[in-house]
Amino acid sequence: MEKTNKPKVVSKQFLIPFILITSLFALWGFANAVTDPMVNAFKKVLELSNTKASLVQMAFYGGYFCMALPAAMFMRKYSYKVGILIGLALFATGALLFYPAAITEQFGFFCLGLYILTFGLAFLETAANPYALAMGAKETATQRLNLAQAFNPVGLIAGIVIAKVFVAEKLQSDNITDFAALDSVKRAAIRAADLAVIRDPYVILGLVLIGFFVLFLVSKMPQNSTEGDMPSINETFKILFENKKYAFGVLAQILYVGAQIMCWTYIYQYVEGLEGLGVFTESSVTIFGYETVKDGFYYQIIAFILFVVGRAIGTAMLRYFSPGKLLKGFALLALTFVLGTIFIQSMFGLYCLVAVSFCMSLMFPTIYGIALGDLTEEQSKVGSAGLIMAIVGGALMPPLQGMIIDAGGNAVNDVTILGVPEVNFSFILPLLCFLYIAFYGWRVHTKLTT
Repeated sequence: MEKTNKPKVVSKQFLIPFILITSLFALWGFANAVTDPMVNAFKKVLELSNTKASLVQMAFYGGYFCMALPAAMFMRKYSYKVGILIGLALFATGALLFYPAAITEQFGFFCLGLYILTFGLAFLETAANPYALAMGAKETATQRLNLAQAFNPVGLIAGIVIAKVFVAEKLQSDNITDFAALDSVKRAAIRAADLAVIRDPYVILGLVLIGFFVLFLVSKMPQNSTEGDMPSINETFKILFENKKYAFGVLAQILYVGAQIMCWTYIYQYVEGLEGLGVFTESSVTIFGYETVKDGFYYQIIAFILFVVGRAIGTAMLRYFSPGKLLKGFALLALTFVLGTIFIQSMFGLYCLVAVSFCMSLMFPTIYGIALGDLTEEQSKVGSAGLIMAIVGGALMPPLQGMIIDAGGNAVNDVTILGVPEVNFSFILPLLCFLYIAFYGWRVHTKLTT
C-alpha cells in the first residue's frame, strides 16, 4: 500500500464549484446512454438501411473528434467556465433541434442535432476533466477525477432506463413485423407518432440544460491559475508528444473507450448467442430462485450498476494505492473476466461479461489523470483535447467486432472459432485492449513514476 497522508480530495474552498462540475458528468452520461438505442429506432421508423442508421453513431462520435481540439484551443485563451458555458449552449441547441427534426421527418436533421450536441459534449469534457483535476492538491487529482466521474454512470443508468421505458417500449413501429407493408397513410401516422416519442427526451434534456447554463452563468467559479504569456501551440504539442505518460495514455484511452463500447454494445448479441445455444431452457431459467430473462437490457443495467459500484470502490482505493498500480490490477481482473466471457458457454460467461464493467469503472478517469499528471495547466488544456478525441475509439473498434460476429453470416453463432461461437470469440478485441491497459498501468507504476 502507498502512503495515506494525503490532503483532502475536495477542500471547502472548491466544494460548490466541484459539485457543479460533477453534475456535468451525469449529463453527458445520460446523453451517451439515451443515444445508443436510437440506431435501431431510426432504422425501423424511417425505414433506413443498417449502413445509414449507423450514421447516428458516426454523427455522435464525429462531433467529439472534430470539436475537442478547437475547444482546447479556445480554452487556452479563455477560462474553463467560458468553455463550459459554450458547451452547455451547444449541448442544449443540439438537443432542441430534435423538435424541428421530428416535424420535418428528415434523418439528416436528426444527425445534425446529434453532431451539434456532441460539439457541446466535447467542450464540456475538454473543460470539466482537467478542471476537476485542478480543483485541489495535485496528490489527490486522480482520486478527485474518479469521484467526479462516479456520477457519469448514474447518468448512464438514467439514460438507458428512459430509452427503454419512454422510447423503445412506446414505439408503435416496433410492434409491427412488416412496417413497410402498411399503406402509406397508416405508415405516415405511425412514423409521426414514433418520431415524437424519440424527440421528447432530447427536448426535455435541452430545457434542463438551459437551466444549468443559467446556474453556471451566475455561479462564481475558480479562475485559471495561469495567466499572461502562453507557450506556442507547436511548443505545447512537442512537450506532449515527448511525454511518455501522455503519449502512451492517449493510446490507452482509445483502446479503453473501444473496449467499453464493445462490452456494452454487444451484450445483446451475447445473450442472443446463448439463446441459440439453448442456454435459456426450461431447466436453466431459474437462478437462485429468480427467473433468468433473455433481454440484454437487464444485463446492461446490472453492468451499469456494477460500473457505479466499481467507480466508488476504485476512488476509495486510490487513497491507498498509486493510480498506475490500481489501473494494472483492474485491467488484469478485466482480462480474467473477458477470458471467461470467451470460453464459458453458459450463463456464467454472461456474468463474466457483466462483471467486466466493474473493472472498467476505474479506467477512463485514471488514465486521464495519469496522462495529464505531469503537465502544467496550459499544457493540460491541449492535452485534454487528445484524450477526448480518443473517444473516437468507440466508433472505430465496435465495427471490427461486428465484422468478426458476421464472419459466418447474419446470425451470431454461424461458425465456431477456437471451439467457441463467433460472438464469444469476438471479445478477443476487448481482451487485447485490456492487455495494453494493464501494460500501461505497469509501466506507469514501475518505469514512469516521477
